[in-house]
Amino acid sequence: MTDKYYPRIVAAVERTLKSQNFVTPIAVFIAMGLLEQREVDQWRKGQISYLEKVLRFNLAKANRILRILRFHAHELNLKPSITVYRRHTTSGKIPLQFSKSGERNLEEAYSRHFVRPDKSRRVNTPDWQEDSLF
Repeated sequence: MTDKYYPRIVAAVERTLKSQNFVTPIAVFIAMGLLEQREVDQWRKGQISYLEKVLRFNLAKANRILRILRFHAHELNLKPSITVYRRHTTSGKIPLQFSKSGERNLEEAYSRHFVRPDKSRRVNTPDWQEDSLF
């Protein structure tokens, strides 16, 4: 709670939860001004090989923000839910990669959504993402 990013993360989570029933690391990065929606769209289309490539901060800071987000989501009693991000192509569904390394724990940290427990329901997701239970 004493980390300098904590207040910015709390504000980003609050803004996100006003418009939807879940929070994603991508939404937090965008709300904090550390990632552009345009770049996320390019990544979803396969024009950028992995999302970390376009983050406007170093990977140590990304890991810090992901840890603080997980901590704050726990404080708010939000339920963690891993979501598989995929891009649909003519040859099938291709998993999207968040990190250069593709390391499982890191990929899960980026893809972990935090859902309000009272708002669990199946949602329709865009064509770049696998259906998820929220």
